[in-house]
Amino acid sequence: MPVEMVLTIISKDRPGLVQTLAQVIADHSGNWIDSSMARLGGEFAGILRVDVSERTVASFEKSLAALAEHGIAVTVRHDSVAPRSHGQRVHLNLTGADHPGIVREVSSALARHRVSIDELHTEVRPRSMTGEPLFTAEAIVILPTGLTINELRTELERIGNDVMVDLVLTESDNAKAD
Repeated sequence: MPVEMVLTIISKDRPGLVQTLAQVIADHSGNWIDSSMARLGGEFAGILRVDVSERTVASFEKSLAALAEHGIAVTVRHDSVAPRSHGQRVHLNLTGADHPGIVREVSSALARHRVSIDELHTEVRPRSMTGEPLFTAEAIVILPTGLTINELRTELERIGNDVMVDLVLTESDNAKAD
């Protein structure tokens, strides 16, 4: 019977990191289910869901721990199937001059309204004309039953004015979460 695990990985970025991890998974007849990985600064970080046979769990975890000798830190969590969020899926785009507190303010408003963040990607890059730091965020959020996209938009636009960012909410392609 397969055992699902969630792995977090962090290492100095270098070629071959994903291949090394994929090889350990393959060596234990594991299955790479899904992942999100990125180079952040000089580090490579990721989160990955795999499944391995119940009989190979111990040796798999031992092999993952041995990656520390190569500078690859792996944390393992056995996946306890959490209930999926139900509600309307909404795409959130945010753009503005970079400054501290943007994520804190927006995530606080989402939490107050019991909105679940399904995916979040942020980046600071230079503006094309001025070179000034531009903060962007893209998220897929799930609105709880009873909260409309317009109610959330009103709240986020108020916050957007306070922290001087532009916020756009649109219905996601998959309008309802499971």
